[in-house]
Amino acid sequence: MKDHHEGYIDWGIYERNQKQLAINAYGQRDGTKSGRGGRSLLIGLMTCGQCGHRLRVAYRGRYPYPVYQWIGRTALGLPRCMCFGGQRVDAAIACELMRVVQPIAIQAALVAERTHMESQREQQRILELELQQARYEASLAERRYATCDPDNRLIAAQLEKNWETSLRRVGEYEARLEDIKLSNSATPNPDFTGLAEDLDSAWSSSSVTMRTRQQLVRALINDITVNIDEADCEIVLTIHWKGGRHSTLRLRKPQSGEHECVTSDDALAIIESMASRWSDEHIAATLNRMGLPTAQGKTWTAKRVGSIRRVRGIHAYKSAEKDGEWLTLTEAAKASNVTAHRIRSLIAAGILPAQQVVPGAPYQINALDLRDPHVATAMRRKGRPCQSPPESQIPMFTDT
Repeated sequence: MKDHHEGYIDWGIYERNQKQLAINAYGQRDGTKSGRGGRSLLIGLMTCGQCGHRLRVAYRGRYPYPVYQWIGRTALGLPRCMCFGGQRVDAAIACELMRVVQPIAIQAALVAERTHMESQREQQRILELELQQARYEASLAERRYATCDPDNRLIAAQLEKNWETSLRRVGEYEARLEDIKLSNSATPNPDFTGLAEDLDSAWSSSSVTMRTRQQLVRALINDITVNIDEADCEIVLTIHWKGGRHSTLRLRKPQSGEHECVTSDDALAIIESMASRWSDEHIAATLNRMGLPTAQGKTWTAKRVGSIRRVRGIHAYKSAEKDGEWLTLTEAAKASNVTAHRIRSLIAAGILPAQQVVPGAPYQINALDLRDPHVATAMRRKGRPCQSPPESQIPMFTDT
């Protein structure tokens, strides 16, 4: 009761404490939305469309990822309202936020640029007025000194001193005005529009914390109502923006066991094409050479390639079934009794045919091509480039 009796604290401190208590009331139905960090972007903002309770966040997995859920009805023996992964929802809300804010940001950038230019012009205009006033005061001091009686030395000295002070002020204002004009002409106008266009990059920057992103979302969004469309297996998000506008997003609901950590299609295609002729070690080396990481962003090993093959049902390479028709570069060099460098040189010169499943994969050489007379002649040639001389060319030196 205000002013009922003298309290330990005044009324201002009491109101400030009540406001802080309301801010700290996280998780309440009408309490302030949470925005204190963590791995989930929408913690405290999402409301169940069936029961009206606010969804809570749980973290699962070896590398914990957020899951939005409400399981309050399970205590009453009822099925839970909903439970779904949060990474896909967070990414969709972030994209929608960027899409909505982008025009506003560009417009705000143009307004900021115009305000900046007007501020510079206003400063220059104020300095010009001050210079005009200083020149008037200097002219007035000169006229007073000119009309003074020379015999009155005390008054003449004071008027002369005032005149000199006025002239110094004129010089100072002229110098400041000249500096402003030079700085405005030398300094290019800031490109605020470019900052607005880089809004997406600023959002994705590693220097921006999750707490900052949460606070930005809460500055633009009041609440998000979530419903599950079981028929289409979709998550329906109704976003309530600040200012009273609403928008709806529909996202495909991940199936049980589905996650975002999936091997790329390019890597799978290479594994399928090479598995029939190459071992897991060769496939792993090829994938690493091509710069294709695993689903977790790691380098490939024979064990990881084998694991992917077993999951995808890709048959493995069996050395016992090798019929000798196709040889590797090392096997071809051993069969021809030459070095691997010689075989590689013949392939580069176009003398020895070779195949690659994909660029960067190991070479495959047909055993019949090694018995070709041109290839055999090029292999025996020593001390010369691995090139077949034209038939019409007369050799300068014999092989003997």
